[in-house]
Parts: sequence; structure tokens; C-alpha cells
Amino acid sequence: MNTTIGEVLQSHAFLPIGEQNPKIKQIKGVISNSKPNPHKLFVAEGIWMLSLCEKFRTPLDSLILCPEHIRTAQAASLADRLAARTAELFTVSAKTYEKISERGQPDGLMALARLPQHDLNAFRPQKDAVLLVLDGVEIPGNIGTMLRMADGAGVDAVFLCNRKARMTHPKLIKGSQGAVLSVPFFEFDTVAACRDWLDKNAFTVYLADTRAKLYYYDEPFGKKTALVMGSERYGISREWYDGSYEMIAIPMEGSCDSLNVGVAATVLAYEAVKKNKFIPKNLRPAPPEQNS
Repeated sequence: MNTTIGEVLQSHAFLPIGEQNPKIKQIKGVISNSKPNPHKLFVAEGIWMLSLCEKFRTPLDSLILCPEHIRTAQAASLADRLAARTAELFTVSAKTYEKISERGQPDGLMALARLPQHDLNAFRPQKDAVLLVLDGVEIPGNIGTMLRMADGAGVDAVFLCNRKARMTHPKLIKGSQGAVLSVPFFEFDTVAACRDWLDKNAFTVYLADTRAKLYYYDEPFGKKTALVMGSERYGISREWYDGSYEMIAIPMEGSCDSLNVGVAATVLAYEAVKKNKFIPKNLRPAPPEQNS
């Protein structure tokens, strides 16, 4: 039997609120990325995104419904299931909802959700693991895009150091297409802490650098691999360069001297995952000979 929005409202204690309510102001602050966000809340809107929140058991701080925009049994059924595990429940008018919605055709469901928390001490990378390390990446959309790519490529986790953008930034959430919920990510306070973890866990670290003599397709990989990507303006910070790690490059055959960081990360990650996880060792390319 299909659930109706009327039945949902009768089954749960929703509180009607208006545009001046503190909850609406909180949502606007999260969307604008202009207010402190100590609990790492982000706005999840629409059937698709909230279905992912349900799938990954993402904690919900509050659920906001606009009954006038909920037109399908699918939306009402999802609202019913989410309401059963959310403490704060609100309804708003169409006018109020449209002022906070970022969708052209809203379907009346919105939540303030909490970013997943991952315990680095519980992370146990396998021998074929591939990690993506984002050092000082500034543009939220680029971080989101690389999380989405990491999900698609099969990257085991994303590490962030020198982080310049909030993980709750709306452009990051949108760019990740839900991967911020599925891909484990870990933040490090310093490059030294990140390097220490990688070294202790026996990762071979590659610095994406156009000056490298080694091209990515010549590297056999096949071992625990960490790919370090630098910021859009400044590249990888100097703390990574002490002779301990390999530099690796993507050849540039035209007039441009580099790729967008998200594009470069995609090329390197897919190559490393392919060779680490899917190509038998005896079929991997031999490492290039070193000149004496």
C-alpha cells in the first residue's frame, strides 16, 4: 500500500515553522558556508540524495518537509522512513521551502545531515590499496569531483592535509554526487602526520609533478600506493620533497603545461587501481631502466 504525505504527517510529530525560525536560518548558513559548522552538517536535498543518506545510514540532525511539493508515493515513503530515525521534524510552506531549495523543481524533502566520521585507527588497507592524498586543494568542487572519481575507480580512501575548503561546502557535496558518504576520508593536521602514517604503513608514495622523468604508464605499481595531488595554484607543498618519494608525471603533448588537478588525479588513480587490483603481476610493465 502506498504511503501518502498525509499519513506521514499523522504518524510523526512534525512542527510547522516559518522563514524566521532558527532552523531555517541554520540551513541558510550551511548553504552559504558563512557560519561556524562545528557539527559538520550539510544540506541533503531531494529523493536521490536522501536515498543515499538512508543507504549509508548517514546521521540526520533534522528533516524538513514541504507537503505541497511532495507529489509521489516514493517521496512520501522515503520521508516516512527518514522521520522514524530523525529527532527534529519540521514542515514549511512552499514559499519558505523555495527560498532555501537549490533545485529548480523541488520534491519537498530536505535534511541537515552529518558527515560520516571515519576512525583512522580502524582503517586496515590491503596490500593492493590505492590512496589519494589531497594536499592543499582549495576548490571545493575539485575535492568533490575527486571523491566521486575515487568511488568510481575503486580508490580505498582519500587523505586530506593542508585542507583549504570545508568538507561540508555545498559545491563539494554536489560535486561528490554522494561519494562523500561512501568513500572513507581522513584529515591530517599536518603533512608530517600524514607522511608518518604512510611510512609506518609501508606505502609507496608518488608525487604528481610535471617535472618528473617517470611517466605514470611506465610505473608497474602493484604495491600499496599513495598518489599525492597538490593545490591548484601552488602544487604539492615543499614538505613532501626530501628525496624519499618518487615523482610521477602525465605527459603533456600540447601547449598547456598541466591538467586540472581532478583530471590528473583521475588518470593516475585509474592506472594505479588497474595495475594494483586487476592486472596479474606477470603482465604488468617492467619498471624503466635507470641510467647509471
